[in-house]
Amino acid sequence: MPLVTRAFIKASLLYLVLALGLGVFQAAQSWLGLALPGLSAVYFHLFLVGWVTQMIMGVGHWFFPKYSQQLPRGNEALAWACFWLLNIGLVLRAIVEPALSAQAAPLLSGLLVASAVMQWLAGLLFVYNAWPRIKER
Repeated sequence: MPLVTRAFIKASLLYLVLALGLGVFQAAQSWLGLALPGLSAVYFHLFLVGWVTQMIMGVGHWFFPKYSQQLPRGNEALAWACFWLLNIGLVLRAIVEPALSAQAAPLLSGLLVASAVMQWLAGLLFVYNAWPRIKER
């Protein structure tokens, strides 16, 4: 299994645990006497982008048909760029979303947009790298 695939899959498993733990924390907030805003969006992104999307990208990178004999999985550098953009964008969003819910600030809004753009660019890189591998035999 390629290193980038292992990175995607291991990161996705970490995000699964984080998302489920955050779900427990959200459920216990009122019991603990807490009210932290913005956690629902963080839970959603950790679960869907962190776990589901990243698992799909990792397995897709590994299992899609070969691109060529020289580059069986396409451009490895693009796969790593996808991995880092997705994860940096996701972590940034997980930090900024609750902060922005607590206090509106132009800098936080800009960081939220930057995090979304990073994740979008990661998606574009994945599609660009995977598209030529989806072909008839």
